[in-house]
Amino acid sequence: MARTSTETSSTDWKTELRTRGYRLTPQRQLVLEAVDALDHATPDDILTKVRHTASGVNISTVYRTLELLEELGLVSHTHLGHGAPTYHLADRHHHMHLVCRDCGKIAETDTSVAAPLVDRLRTEYGFDTDMKHFAIFGRCADCAASTPATSPAASPPAASPEHG
Repeated sequence: MARTSTETSSTDWKTELRTRGYRLTPQRQLVLEAVDALDHATPDDILTKVRHTASGVNISTVYRTLELLEELGLVSHTHLGHGAPTYHLADRHHHMHLVCRDCGKIAETDTSVAAPLVDRLRTEYGFDTDMKHFAIFGRCADCAASTPATSPAASPPAASPEHG
């Protein structure tokens, strides 16, 4: 009988936690399962999901658990605006977030689209980027099509002769 994704993930989480000297407590398992089910979720989203099963869990437990799970490399977070960070399982593919400032829609793209930028930062500055926490803010195609950009900052700069 084939195992489901959740069963496999749970087994991997148990192994990873035990290998590092931690137990998979019910709270840790519920938080991990919520992060897995919700994909990109704020601590409040995670708490709401966890409380469907364990009503006694509070937000500080969720934050402490997320902090530990991130230190252990099981979850990762990113900031997609001014609100709380969003969390997802760290073993998922690495991706960048494209965040629309107008409607709030979030799209994902593979980090390979930023390869020229990553290479240039490494070559010119010796800087090794962490693309797991990368978000680009702008306007999605729908918002850009519905209303023209009104501020110069929203429009791409014109190429100048010396640069291009």
